[in-house]
Amino acid sequence: MTNHRRSIRSLSAEEITKLLVANGFPAFRTKQLLQWLWNNHATNFSEMHNLGEALTRFLEEHFFIDRLNIQSTQVSKDRTVKCGFQTLDGEVIEGVLIPTSSRMTACISSQVGCSLSCLFCATGKLKLKKNLSPGEIVDQVVLLEQIAQERYQQGLSNIVLMGMGEPLLNYNNVLQAMELLTDPNRYGISPKRITLSTAGIAKMIRKLGDDQVRFNLALSLHAADDDKRSEVMEINQSNDLATLAAALLYFYEKTETRITFEYILFKDFNDSIEDAAKLAAFAKCVPCKINLIEYNPIDAGRFQRSDDITTEAFKAFLERKNMIVNVRRSRGKDIDAACGQLANKIHQS
Repeated sequence: MTNHRRSIRSLSAEEITKLLVANGFPAFRTKQLLQWLWNNHATNFSEMHNLGEALTRFLEEHFFIDRLNIQSTQVSKDRTVKCGFQTLDGEVIEGVLIPTSSRMTACISSQVGCSLSCLFCATGKLKLKKNLSPGEIVDQVVLLEQIAQERYQQGLSNIVLMGMGEPLLNYNNVLQAMELLTDPNRYGISPKRITLSTAGIAKMIRKLGDDQVRFNLALSLHAADDDKRSEVMEINQSNDLATLAAALLYFYEKTETRITFEYILFKDFNDSIEDAAKLAAFAKCVPCKINLIEYNPIDAGRFQRSDDITTEAFKAFLERKNMIVNVRRSRGKDIDAACGQLANKIHQS
């Protein structure tokens, strides 16, 4: 479909300026082009009426605009909205709009599929097909924002990269998307309203620190015991808890941003008081808060959700250890939009 053409939205302003000047076009056209791409959400170059015929023709010959289209929409009884987004090359990703009394959160994806194969996650059962471009990442926010305004007359308050894929394995594109979303001249979202969730890749967590990112970081922990964590998260075999603890401390020292630990409670696997004690000990490695998450079943999954009594006992133990703890209740379970369920019903072949 795109032949030799390149995605224009994957280029930085500097790269665009260099290309334009090298081909005889004035540098000021970059600002106009970026305005069309990111502020006006142009879907094709012919819409860009102030660029001139010669530049429009050059852009059409050498570039394409990789916009997403909404393929499907499902609305939960709790008002959560799940969207299937189709990429220009026909792949499908999912994003979720999560409304609560105090927040309007967009949960977005960073990859088509995932390579990490965590046992409790439906996306992990899919093969990794491709990294999303910066534009495809930003588009999810733009489209979910439109739905929030149309359906609930409210704008987005938060963005979480907790959808399909591992964001740190698409590092450059994710960071470029975050720069666009937080740019005051583009979308102007506060970086403190954005949270990137990772399964735990130590060297990339350190790189986030070196790059002094301003958004929040969450680690999908789910066990504070190497044997248990390796059982459910293969990535732990190459990024064990001691290695992750050192990387997280490095990140905190560089950014002064508190870490969030995400911990799904699985019945009779990681929900005992002994498990809580190990979590409390590990969490002391860095200033943090802990989110305890209800498990959401996926097809043919081996796990069950911890009961409420066990969950409350687990939470109470952590609080006695002076931990900041929240219990995250699942949203959108009836449309497979809850944590770990994305892609549960699509493209499982």
